Amino acid sequence: MSETPSSRRLRAAMIGGGQGAFIGAVHRMALRLDDRFELLAGVFSSQPERNRQSALELHIEPARCYADVAALIDGEAGREDAIEALIIVTPNHLHFEAALSGLEAGLHVVCEKPMTLTASEAQTLKRAAAKSTGHFLLAHTYAGYPMIQHARELVARGELGSLRHVQVEYVQEWLSDAQNDDNRQAAWRLDPTKAGAAGCLGDIGVHAFQLAQCVTGQKVAGVSASLSTAVAGRALDDSVQALLRFEGGASGMLWASQCAPGFENALSIRVVGEKASLSWAQESPNELWLKPLNAPSQRLTRRDDAVSQAVARSIRLPGGHPEGYIESFANLYQAFADGVQANGRPDWLPGIEDGVDGMRFIEAAIASSHGDGVWTALVGDDHDGERDG
Repeated sequence: MSETPSSRRLRAAMIGGGQGAFIGAVHRMALRLDDRFELLAGVFSSQPERNRQSALELHIEPARCYADVAALIDGEAGREDAIEALIIVTPNHLHFEAALSGLEAGLHVVCEKPMTLTASEAQTLKRAAAKSTGHFLLAHTYAGYPMIQHARELVARGELGSLRHVQVEYVQEWLSDAQNDDNRQAAWRLDPTKAGAAGCLGDIGVHAFQLAQCVTGQKVAGVSASLSTAVAGRALDDSVQALLRFEGGASGMLWASQCAPGFENALSIRVVGEKASLSWAQESPNELWLKPLNAPSQRLTRRDDAVSQAVARSIRLPGGHPEGYIESFANLYQAFADGVQANGRPDWLPGIEDGVDGMRFIEAAIASSHGDGVWTALVGDDHDGERDG
């Protein structure tokens, strides 16, 4: 009996994510949760022995552990069970070439954020995605939370009325002290040759930015930003504070920091409209607060009988059974697999356009900070009419 697209798992390879890597392990847990993908190949490290040992631990056939992306694409091309998807979980400076190679080979691509090192590279990927038969997913994890998708729907159907203010924060403590030499995660994130021109801004600030655009359904038109470094000797920012102007007329504030003692992974958003406001916090992800004007606040919980059918697709357990970060990541993979098989995608799923917007935000925020907070527009070439991944 032949397999239909919906009855089998998509065959995947991973770039990066070898021994000691945090986010690669998270991706592997997430892609397995709904049994929609199988990991068959990869380039897990640029260090040959670590690459080989990582493949062994992941039960990858030795012949499908490749030295680099080019060797992987070439080696898989002639196989009957060749990979269909490329999952990129490397440091930032390796995203662009791997994603471009994957798209040009017709593969589906899942890429960690930020998508590239520059807005120009992001635009190149956008053009490549328009020509490719592959689909593209950008791993903005927090869009996968059901209550974020529900918040987006509340805003879209006018429950808040015209939006007035948006405040989004992403605050952590893990870089409050100077990093040890053996802290691999800190080392590359604070190295401009690997992370790019932004530190905290590119690592978590872009998550907060994407969340604000995702929930409001509006793009940020301009930014007035201040990037700072609290720990002496760092080459990149560890905090950013920014004022935002949205295309729909709302004003906003964004604060991201990785040197704030007492905060573990404090991502939160508040959206204020003319009729009501809403608020959500990632550390309590199963509830959303809706606060109508002159009426009691409403605590909305993650229940599949209280949300739309589209949002319920992202809920696995009955209300009262907590779901969290891994499930949110898995929702990205589930929706991506659905989109690949149906040749479409839900409108909340992050893609190429989010990557382009994110790089424009990073570059505008850096330029604004260098100009002592001058208002800076998020601009780019939008005249090539590509689809969003």
